[in-house]
Amino acid sequence: MKKIKELLLMLEKNRETAYSLVRIYLGIALFVRGIILFAEPEAITKLAGAHDMYMWHSYIIGAHIIGGLLLALGLLTRVAALFQIPILFGAVFFIHIEQGLITGGQSLELAGLVLVLLFIYLLFGSGKFSLDTKIWHSGSPA
Repeated sequence: MKKIKELLLMLEKNRETAYSLVRIYLGIALFVRGIILFAEPEAITKLAGAHDMYMWHSYIIGAHIIGGLLLALGLLTRVAALFQIPILFGAVFFIHIEQGLITGGQSLELAGLVLVLLFIYLLFGSGKFSLDTKIWHSGSPA
């Protein structure tokens, strides 16, 4: 029982690490999605099921590649999240909502989760382990 309490205390002390790891994973996932969409431009049309998505193509790819990289690094995190939110909002409420929740691909659930995470990082920032913190808060006491 003592070992479990010690483990729980250690985990409790490292919440910032978990928060940063989620941000890094989210950033890498968005970056990779951007690379995939860049390599296969028709993927946006396949995902959206509409041919008028090409006008948004450059914005989506740029936001995912640049924004994903910035999120992973924790640099300009709120700005990076802000530029991603319209994409994920559209994905959730205009594209995946029609598929519903009970599908094999789980696109709605995943897009919804990413949207919520982006709002969290927009509101609360990058966390302790980020370039934002290193640059903007390096001189202030902890």
